[in-house]
Amino acid sequence: MRKLLLDGLLRRPLTEPAPAAEDGALAELAGAIRRRLGRSLSIRQVDAGSCNGCELEIHALNNAFYDLERFGIRFVASPRHADVLLVTGPVTRNMREALERTHAATPDPKWVVAVGDCAVDGGLFVGSYAVAGGVSSVVPVDLHIRGCPPSPTALLRGLLALLEKAERG
Repeated sequence: MRKLLLDGLLRRPLTEPAPAAEDGALAELAGAIRRRLGRSLSIRQVDAGSCNGCELEIHALNNAFYDLERFGIRFVASPRHADVLLVTGPVTRNMREALERTHAATPDPKWVVAVGDCAVDGGLFVGSYAVAGGVSSVVPVDLHIRGCPPSPTALLRGLLALLEKAERG
């Protein structure tokens, strides 16, 4: 018992190191958002049937390390207020109509981002009787972000690439 107590008192806590103080991608993303939109970027995340691995990484974007709100990026509860639909998972047959309705409810101009390998092409669920396919088989996709799951930094770089592509035309 004494050994456990001493180990608990002397051992440092296990935590992840914080990202670089001024990650160039974050600052670049903030500038691109302001140039392109002149305001904040609103994101609606849609889970079309994923395992929730991608959602964990997406939610990490709101934690104290990444703190997207400081750059004017925020998640919204309604597709009617969104600029970007962030879709995760293979589109299951029972979520197909919900994704189509969400896409229709999002005002133009809108961008759709398929996040993770499953959203890109169905991932390991391809061929399943319950899966309609990747996101692009249901709605048009502007950007694919690969990974299982993609890291928060990869998500940020993907959003930056999307805005740069939109700026070029």
